[in-house]
Amino acid sequence: MKRMKSLLMLSLIFVIIFSLAACNSTEKKPANTKPAAGGGESKTEEAGTVNIGYTGPLSGPAAFYGERTLNGIKMAAEEINGEGGFEVGGKKFKLNIVSLDDKYLPNEAGANAKRLIQENKTPIIFTPHSGGVFALQVFNQQDKFLIGAYTSEPKVSEVGNELTVRIPPRYDGYLKPFTDYEMEKFGKKIAFLPTASQYGKDWSEKLKAHWEKEGGKVVFNSSIDFAKETDFFTIVTNALKEKPDVLFIGGASEPTAKVAKQARELGFKGGFIVMDQAKVDEMKAVTGSYDLMNGSIGVMPLSESKNSPAIPDFVKKYKEKYGETPGSEAGLNYIGMYIFVEAMKAAGSVDDAEKIQAKMQDGVSNIPDNVRIYQFNKFTGGGFDGELEVAAIEDGKVVPIKVAK
Repeated sequence: MKRMKSLLMLSLIFVIIFSLAACNSTEKKPANTKPAAGGGESKTEEAGTVNIGYTGPLSGPAAFYGERTLNGIKMAAEEINGEGGFEVGGKKFKLNIVSLDDKYLPNEAGANAKRLIQENKTPIIFTPHSGGVFALQVFNQQDKFLIGAYTSEPKVSEVGNELTVRIPPRYDGYLKPFTDYEMEKFGKKIAFLPTASQYGKDWSEKLKAHWEKEGGKVVFNSSIDFAKETDFFTIVTNALKEKPDVLFIGGASEPTAKVAKQARELGFKGGFIVMDQAKVDEMKAVTGSYDLMNGSIGVMPLSESKNSPAIPDFVKKYKEKYGETPGSEAGLNYIGMYIFVEAMKAAGSVDDAEKIQAKMQDGVSNIPDNVRIYQFNKFTGGGFDGELEVAAIEDGKVVPIKVAK
């Protein structure tokens, strides 16, 4: 009897074990598992993450400039993620923006990029200054990542770096309209007081050559290191001693506005050529009104542009989110992020920089109309090609200036 009981107990144990095994074999597979070929409609896999890098000035005198460029990238990423991400190769992806402060220093930008590649495997790194772009160009083709170059410096597109995407229009397109306007309104003597960055030096070199070609004279030629100087009284006074008709100023908007304000306080009544990095609408926050900037010529403020029906909605969303009116720093990086995503979709890859670069024209062509706040229509010469918008300040108002094609 004892033996019979033992056999029955063993049989019962085996039944329980086999029952559990059968239950496990019939569990459902994860929802993101693809069916076998021919087994019906395929399903999109769960979202992966694409890290997008950013190195720019997030502290110091150019911090507001850096934050605005970063805000544009982040706002686009949040919108794309809010719509469920984007699909590449049957898989959904979302964007994660990884930002590092480089204090506007090229060597810091290079070190940040190395860190972003090693720690975050970023296929794209945005940087909003030409010095940073040149630093990244030393190794980006070797390390195979794209540079989202927020600089109008023509040289970044002329060095033959095939993985650099210049986002703004080249600044040499502004030389003629800026020069023609100021010479006609004020005269041919100009003093140079731009930022001391590499970008400022290159801009000055181009403008000086064009100004002199048009019969003008450079009566004072210096620059200001906004990272070190906060009081411009001495240098502005020295410039005004040469009795210029026009001042060439520029750099980040806030310190540039302080230079203009100080020049007016010292009695300067001439015009200003405002380098495209500085924006007259952002300068207004420092000067208090456009009246102080009468006679200035620069880039058309995005909020004043009538070039796209998508602008009012973008301006509204940005103001609600960040509490200020967006300028082109935010706008151009916003549309740049959307273009990169469309290029990834067309390339069928989120990490192959060469494939993504090869599809940048598709990126430009395929962005949705509701985010097309700039009328880019071509990717050519390493950058986005669109219509230049120029504006002057006259009688305290923004006035569009037509640019001959």
